Amino acid sequence: MRFAVEEINNLTSLLPNVSLGYQLFDHCSSTYNFPSSLQFFSSHNDSIKVREDYNRYLPKVIGFTGPLTSSESLSLAPLFTMDLIPMISYGASSSIFSDKQLYPSFLRTVPSNKDQIELIIQIIKHFGWNWVAFIGTTSTYSQDGFQLFYDLIQNVGICLAYYEILTDTSQLNTIFETIDMLHIKVIILFVDELKAVEVIHLAIQHKFQNKVWIAGEAWSMYQPLTKQQGIETIGTIIGVTPLVAKLPGFSNFIHQSRMGGNCKSCHSGAGLSDEAVCNQDCEACSSQSAEDIINEGNAYSFSVYSAVYVMAMALHNALQCNHSGCDTSRTVYPYMLLREIKRLPKFSLNQLNVYFDENGDPPAHYSVVFWNTADHTVKIQPIGTCDNQPVVNLSIDDMQIHWHGDGLVPFSNCSAECKPGHVRQQEGQHECCFTCVECPINQYTNHTADLYSCLKCDQYEWSEAGSTSCQKRSVEFLHFSDIISILILLSTSSFMLLCLGVAVLFAIHYSTPVVRSAGGSMCFLMLGCLAASSISIFFYFGEPSALSCALQSWTFVCFYTVFLSCLTVRSFLIMCIFKMAVYLPRAHALWMKYNGQWLLVAGVSLLQLLLCGVWIANQATPEKDTKSFKDQLLIICIFRNMTAPFLCVILMCILSGLCFCFSYMGTDLPKNYNEAKAITFSMFLFCLSWAVFFTASLVSHSKYVQVIKALVELSCLYPIMFTYFIPKSFIIVFQPAKNTQEYFQNAIQSYTQTVSRM
Repeated sequence: MRFAVEEINNLTSLLPNVSLGYQLFDHCSSTYNFPSSLQFFSSHNDSIKVREDYNRYLPKVIGFTGPLTSSESLSLAPLFTMDLIPMISYGASSSIFSDKQLYPSFLRTVPSNKDQIELIIQIIKHFGWNWVAFIGTTSTYSQDGFQLFYDLIQNVGICLAYYEILTDTSQLNTIFETIDMLHIKVIILFVDELKAVEVIHLAIQHKFQNKVWIAGEAWSMYQPLTKQQGIETIGTIIGVTPLVAKLPGFSNFIHQSRMGGNCKSCHSGAGLSDEAVCNQDCEACSSQSAEDIINEGNAYSFSVYSAVYVMAMALHNALQCNHSGCDTSRTVYPYMLLREIKRLPKFSLNQLNVYFDENGDPPAHYSVVFWNTADHTVKIQPIGTCDNQPVVNLSIDDMQIHWHGDGLVPFSNCSAECKPGHVRQQEGQHECCFTCVECPINQYTNHTADLYSCLKCDQYEWSEAGSTSCQKRSVEFLHFSDIISILILLSTSSFMLLCLGVAVLFAIHYSTPVVRSAGGSMCFLMLGCLAASSISIFFYFGEPSALSCALQSWTFVCFYTVFLSCLTVRSFLIMCIFKMAVYLPRAHALWMKYNGQWLLVAGVSLLQLLLCGVWIANQATPEKDTKSFKDQLLIICIFRNMTAPFLCVILMCILSGLCFCFSYMGTDLPKNYNEAKAITFSMFLFCLSWAVFFTASLVSHSKYVQVIKALVELSCLYPIMFTYFIPKSFIIVFQPAKNTQEYFQNAIQSYTQTVSRM
């Protein structure tokens, strides 16, 4: 403070023709120093009169710097702020002073406890700790720091595992045992320097080792503690302190002050009169050398220095100073000085910005320091910095820290952090204590968003168990370009060409016995229905649409049912000719008279068309199946109502059963009229194929179920072609001798003679 005052008085630009004066006293306790404090805002005759208007009241001092601690400031601040005397503290960091309704004239050049606690929290987060202890005292500074720490760690992933407010009766050995029992490695010691000496001393005595001590600004730069024997055994000490700025010329000032003092009136310091003010100006008054003062520590040097400069710059404005001088005729009252202090713009002092926010707090410029004990002596060295403008920005050089013990960053967490793909399951009251649970299939973790819950993938995404992200499901359907699709489509096209070829052949030889025995004109309906049935296979490939879903199964069921009705009637008709005509001649006559075969085909076809119409009206739509496969989306056709499709299939099954029965009853008919084996084999293969399909669809839900369905339909089409139509085509082309009226009459006569003998 003396250095700053003399530097300002020697400047010609700041307060020309004005000299700053000061009164200084050491604040030992509030009780003993109230008289001295009262003298500061008393009048020049050492009295304080009760006045109605204090706007024109001029105390002995118009500005006050100090005191150092929050507790001391708390006792003095109400006295000074009552008269709006600006009070700039260089060490009181309690956050309570930011309340301008309580302390309207209080300002400070040291950051608030809130900034300091935020920095400590940033350091804890920087090293990944979350299980910490807090040790404080009953002082205003310490209690304020504890309350801020407790409030600010909420919802930031740090747990206060243990805290202790030290009193005169506190048992530190019990506290140390509790901290060890809770496996806490990080201790925040937020106390003044004298209490820090006591705690560290007892920690050394009780062999309380391998801890990380985070020192508050009150003792982080306290040099006497560095000389404590055995301090290197307690662990690693990391501290925070306001950023130390160099004061050019300060060391020279100390040396000149100590060596050039006037000691004539001081002698040994005994019997001094009240007027003999020695202070630091006389060697005989103090045993401290210049080196002792310089090495004492400079944690608050810049805070004191800047506080004096703030007063001087505000006085510069209040006196309307310029290059020619200041208006010394103006009377500057305390409230006027306070107003000018609040109006001061941001200015740079020794390369550091100085200004006050609306709460009278300065910007936070901090140093992070490390107590290096590598060579068995303690050296306090800076390892990082922190600023809070515009946001909290912490920078630490981890390589400069020599961790006590194995050289690794100590583990101070209640539980080890969960591996990727796992979430926390809290145990007990502390959120830092948990077990890790793996996320199931189709869920993932995002520790940034939620540490305790597995997040579900979208319905079109998937993930393995223990995943940290989801993947897009592949959309699966039968592509036209697949090899198996090409083979099936070629087989279908070949079948349709085969149907066309047989139909042309039968049309050319329409009047021959073979064509008439195969059904005559009904053969063309049968061949047309078979060809139309095969069209449905084309709709099984490519991405399903509403049209393909409606036509794929419906086309086959509808036309194949008409074909089955023709085949059933054909089987029944052959049996009628040879058996019903003999045993039921009247019924046979009526059947032939009214074209019973066409009436039956028409009736069955009309019923099936009606059912299929209802089927189409249900609007089968393509939907994405998200349940069958974890990594695939199957596009399948879904029917809103299964009643009509079920009835269509039932009708088709009834016809195939009748066809099988009639063909089986005609196994002893003449060879030319006996298609029983062909029809029986075809119907047996029909039933077997669909049984295989329904079994496969129940077991598997892959896209290849559609392949099986297409193959099943081909297995229903090709057998009837090769057992019913191809043999007859073979006779027409290669055995024309068997395609004569005489050949068929001989076969009928032979069968009649055989039946008459039975």
